[in-house]
Amino acid sequence: MSGAVQAGYAPPSRPDQPAPRRRRLRWLVAATVAWAVLLAGLTWWSVRRDPPTVKEQRTLDQAGPVVDRAIGRLMVAVGGDGVPALLPDRIERGCRVTPLADGAALSRGVEVAIAGDDVRDLLARVAGRLPADWRAGVRVAADGPVLRADAGEFVAVEGRPAGPGRVRLTAATGCRPVGAGYRPPATTGGPESAEVTRAVTGWGGAAGPVQVLAVPCPGGGTARTARAETAFAPAGASLADPFRNRAGDGPVLRDSADEYARLSSPAVLAERAGDRVRVAVTTPCPG
Repeated sequence: MSGAVQAGYAPPSRPDQPAPRRRRLRWLVAATVAWAVLLAGLTWWSVRRDPPTVKEQRTLDQAGPVVDRAIGRLMVAVGGDGVPALLPDRIERGCRVTPLADGAALSRGVEVAIAGDDVRDLLARVAGRLPADWRAGVRVAADGPVLRADAGEFVAVEGRPAGPGRVRLTAATGCRPVGAGYRPPATTGGPESAEVTRAVTGWGGAAGPVQVLAVPCPGGGTARTARAETAFAPAGASLADPFRNRAGDGPVLRDSADEYARLSSPAVLAERAGDRVRVAVTTPCPG
């Protein structure tokens, strides 16, 4: 037989030489395995070393301390321009982290009473005292001035009017995986609780449970607010009476039949709501 190859036919492979298609398949399998190993290694390294890149990677128990510290910084930023009072934390469950996963959102806040009604001026001063990397600013929206800032790690800060002479500053996580859940900073009753009880007794009412809230201060220490509500508030009782001639008296920012706010150590904020009186006594962070 001659060595000529008939036109239209590929020359046969020798038994000791793999077909080109088989060789390509082996290379493809080897490359796929190598890529999978590399990807697994990078994933392990990222989980161990890299910070979260989106808020959905940080659980509520991880984000909670960031919120607590942000509220402490906001209290310092308020300084002597208003009477602050910590608000109870709010946790909203049932939001969607992804289309397949439920989560929860945490927000904490501090309410501030000021002497006049120029809320925008207070928000501007607070924004100017916040850390530069928070990129805080105030703009005027349809419903009034709004402070917005970024406390880092996907925690949003906001400040809005909360009525005449009132501002509410908040820090919020947005929807997150719950993880181990949020635990507020531990604290015990102190002089704030005693002042609340004494005030309620002075109005002739009976105090309900005293709630004590706390946040860490940027320079160390803890800010605390004790809150309570009377079961009965006589119509003729002055909100200011229990606080007159007390040690540590400071400037009175608001004093009316329905509202009393005094800068002192501790600071006092009381307001009438129908036949009840709500009172909050606060030891803020040092400025």
